Amino acid sequence: MRKILTASANKVVIDTVKNACTLFSSVFITDVLDSTEEVIRYIDYELPEIKVLDFSSESIDCKKIMQNIADDTWLHYGGVIAVCDSHKQVGELERQKNPNILAIYTINDLQNHFIRILRILYQNQRFLFNRGMHDIIGGEETGAFSFGNDPMDSLFYTNFLVNYLYNTNRISEDARFSLQMTFSELVINALEHGNLEIDYDTKTKWLEQGGDMIQLIQEKAKDPRFSDRRIKIAYNIGRVTSKFTIVDDGNGFDWRTCAKKNDVEDSMLHGRGISLSKSIVHSLAYNEKGNAVTFTIINLRNTSSAVPGKMSQFETVEYKDKEVVCREGESSNDLFFIISGRFAVYADRKLATVLTPNDLFIGEMAFLLNDRRTATILAVGNCRLIRIPKSEFLLMIRKNPHYGIFLSKMLAQRLLRQTVQTMELKKQLTLPQEK
Repeated sequence: MRKILTASANKVVIDTVKNACTLFSSVFITDVLDSTEEVIRYIDYELPEIKVLDFSSESIDCKKIMQNIADDTWLHYGGVIAVCDSHKQVGELERQKNPNILAIYTINDLQNHFIRILRILYQNQRFLFNRGMHDIIGGEETGAFSFGNDPMDSLFYTNFLVNYLYNTNRISEDARFSLQMTFSELVINALEHGNLEIDYDTKTKWLEQGGDMIQLIQEKAKDPRFSDRRIKIAYNIGRVTSKFTIVDDGNGFDWRTCAKKNDVEDSMLHGRGISLSKSIVHSLAYNEKGNAVTFTIINLRNTSSAVPGKMSQFETVEYKDKEVVCREGESSNDLFFIISGRFAVYADRKLATVLTPNDLFIGEMAFLLNDRRTATILAVGNCRLIRIPKSEFLLMIRKNPHYGIFLSKMLAQRLLRQTVQTMELKKQLTLPQEK
């Protein structure tokens, strides 16, 4: 069961979320809270994957809650759906470009769109997980999203995918912001210039007059010529690289001329999307017509995308190839957070498994059981770990109880995976009964 936190004192917002959850009751439930400190405690202890934060509720300090999430990288998963009381407030939040926000709605728009958003989340549950708790981290994901001419959809889908890349250690924290900006720019180009045929001069004149682009997009989207047009985002998220293709239903554009124009003009209200994108992604190419763009990024390999701030205070230890981290039978005094590299685990002189940053920790079992090391750990290539003394980690858990809950959930997830694998192996080894 996946929990949705509804932080609101507004009955309309609360009822909207509750009613939507009843349609997907086998997967989603919601808990409603209306005070800032209760919300912060709930996020720390329950680790909800989706947070609906109502910025219109005066009893809730949503800025403080967002800062609490931003300060702890272990809370950067799933996402936030922000609710505002006006389009002006929506615009203010959009300009902040907070990577943890999946979508921003007015109360009225939330009523109209939340069931659809929940359906999307229901259909794509594999993208929703706590860091370190996903069955197929490091695997491959292939699929596509298709949506209409609502700019809020473009924000939702791009943030959804970029957050997934970040939480599966495929992009760094710095790259997360850059890629989100690039992705959004390309999708908005497909919406504005592709589907809605808003040309460069029209957009420039509108912005110079102080116009709101959301309003212009909404007006254009009502045109019967454009109302049925859609945007498709196809993705292939792999181990080494990840590739994305954005296709619109428009007539295309002369991307070669635009690319040259972008390269020579330094100061514009808009129109630098192509050159900006090329400077961030590994490769980028348009189709001949100009209504589809494909770009590729090179994934991080064997590197954690972010180190929780509370752990960065401890000693970082570097290991060379085949250097011993700990030996089987030794006393367990430290826990290790994996920053980068791979680590071979040997039990009884036999290779048992290989750990990477996706596994988060080394030595957590002996640490929790107050026992001796159950395996010898060797570095594979150059590696880095954060060494956390047992006493310090226990103190950290006392001050930040959700760290202990996070570690427990991670271990429970691993145990569940091992149980499933054992059952599958048992089925394979069971001999057919004789007739």
